[in-house]
Amino acid sequence: MFVKALRVGLGQLVIFIDFITRPGKKQRPAETQARVNAAAQGLTLYQFHACPFCVKTRRTLRRLNVPVALKDAKNNEQDRQTLLDQGGRIKVPCLRIEENGQTTWMYESKVIIDYLDKRFAAV
Repeated sequence: MFVKALRVGLGQLVIFIDFITRPGKKQRPAETQARVNAAAQGLTLYQFHACPFCVKTRRTLRRLNVPVALKDAKNNEQDRQTLLDQGGRIKVPCLRIEENGQTTWMYESKVIIDYLDKRFAAV
């Protein structure tokens, strides 16, 4: 009981700190941002709202101004089951990448952030 309360409290603290220190969005010309938005349509992030690694990944998405669909794999049973059935395990963050008819499930925040930086930072 105490451990759960501590975990919830720390999770709320992580969310609060993220809120007050949230990075600004990258500014792009409208045409370029439209291309980024189109490229991001094939991306979905499976996450837990208060997970520090998920927060780190969401901060990168915000910094790069990449609009990605977010799926709550903790509180939404359908999203959780999709992550397990198609991704192979319930581990977050997980970025689902749909490109050229192929679906890739990318785990680990560092790997996801490197991918996002390589794909969207120079755009």
